[in-house]
Amino acid sequence: MSALVSAIPILLLIVLMMGFKVSGYKSAVVTLIVTILLALFAAPALGIIPEKYTEASVFGITLWSVVEGLLKACFPIILIIICAIFSYNILCETKEIETIKTQFIQMTSDKGLLVLLLTWGLGGVLEGMAGFGTAVAIPAAILIGLGFKPMFSAVICLIANTVAVGFGAVGLPATTLANQVAASGVATPEELCEVATFIILQLSLMFFITPFLILMLTDRTKILKNITIALFVGTFSIVVQFCCAHFIGPETPAILGSVAAIIAMLIYNKLFIHDEDPKDEVIVEKKKFSLTKTLKAWSVYGLIIFFILISSKIVQPINELLNNTLVTKFELPVIGNTFKFGWLSNAGLMIFLGAVIGGLIQGMSFGSLMKMLAKTTLNLQKTVVTICCLVAMAMLMNNTGMTNDIAKGLVLLTGSAFPFFAPLIGSIGTFVTGSATNANILFGKLQATAASDLGLINQGTFFGVSGSETNWLAAANCAGSEGGKLLSPQSIAIATAACDMEGQDGDIMRKTMPFAIFWILMNGLMVFLGLHVI
Repeated sequence: MSALVSAIPILLLIVLMMGFKVSGYKSAVVTLIVTILLALFAAPALGIIPEKYTEASVFGITLWSVVEGLLKACFPIILIIICAIFSYNILCETKEIETIKTQFIQMTSDKGLLVLLLTWGLGGVLEGMAGFGTAVAIPAAILIGLGFKPMFSAVICLIANTVAVGFGAVGLPATTLANQVAASGVATPEELCEVATFIILQLSLMFFITPFLILMLTDRTKILKNITIALFVGTFSIVVQFCCAHFIGPETPAILGSVAAIIAMLIYNKLFIHDEDPKDEVIVEKKKFSLTKTLKAWSVYGLIIFFILISSKIVQPINELLNNTLVTKFELPVIGNTFKFGWLSNAGLMIFLGAVIGGLIQGMSFGSLMKMLAKTTLNLQKTVVTICCLVAMAMLMNNTGMTNDIAKGLVLLTGSAFPFFAPLIGSIGTFVTGSATNANILFGKLQATAASDLGLINQGTFFGVSGSETNWLAAANCAGSEGGKLLSPQSIAIATAACDMEGQDGDIMRKTMPFAIFWILMNGLMVFLGLHVI
């Protein structure tokens, strides 16, 4: 009974968004209000509030849990989102995004390789840098401009925008997950690397399967060629992403892994693509760009990567200086949790610096950049409300014992098979909220609690990499959340808008459904095997 009552906020969110088609921010506000009422009245009645709070008032626990959620939502989640979209808006304002698009189109005339380049390569870079729909909208629009059918363009971009999602917006989903499951509430660099590495391991087969599916959907007659390209490109991607995750953290795998995939495709194109059948070629107008023009177009993203890298563990002295300078840290009353935020060490600042300096290089004035930042912030106000409410709801459910009770209920229901179903929980979170970050906010702690209930609290070895069993199970939430992107109404809405397919959301969902089911099953298998077999 307590597990069912505790699950009311999550079920309500699903019913409002899916059943009654209520917008995300309105659903989040209503759900937070209901969660507050449950915390004030149902949690004490059911006796699920943790023992450490026995001397505290329920009102105090509720109030400070909401405050904790609002603080964690703003610093750094919302900060990163605003700065990421700001960086993309600069490229649109200066028209340099057109240069980037054209350069990608001119890289190869082979139809299959070009589709893979735009969706897996450019899409991955956009997801890693900005996220929030850019990786679907831009490649889809380019494909239609090249003569591909709208339905094909929408579906292929949704399929491609999966593996990179967990590390989108400079690693925000994976970072959020690591912070959710960290004992202190703020993950250490080592914990960030461990969670990021586990996500890569759980997705390892999809690094090869996804490019193969993209190529096969483009041209089913070239099976051997498609297998070869998928293996070649997938190997480059996974090696670079694993190294980034293991040695740097969650910020760069999607960005540098996608760049590595692009390089792999260019190498393959140079070595093996020649004298193709004209029907397999895409004819585009050739246009040359000077080195200066190219550097100018890529200055925003190039500088963001530069600042992220020099502030990471790669440059230890700078990393330590930033982590120990201008750090806000205080204990929240009643609940006793510690809030900590580094003003100089967070990814949001690095994106902001790269965006502003790159924008100046591209010809915008500082005043114009600040106006654009303000406009970007205003345009994201509904997203801000949604995330604030969801994080506050998650903190409230955690601190009042609701999350713990749901986890116990799921463990009782599934037993030792729970790890197989762990990715499904993450995919439901993304399906409902449209965001892997939000899915990790909702269910990250639940996965860690379930791991504890299952006795998965020890160190282990997973596909040759040692780490915490708890983090392995928590990582399944992020890996599974990427499969949910294929069915998320928000993601599909972006695809329909980009492809001018209003009213065809259901048709797109029916076409992506088999891929989503396959993705979730593969994730479940990898998570289960990692724990019990390999």
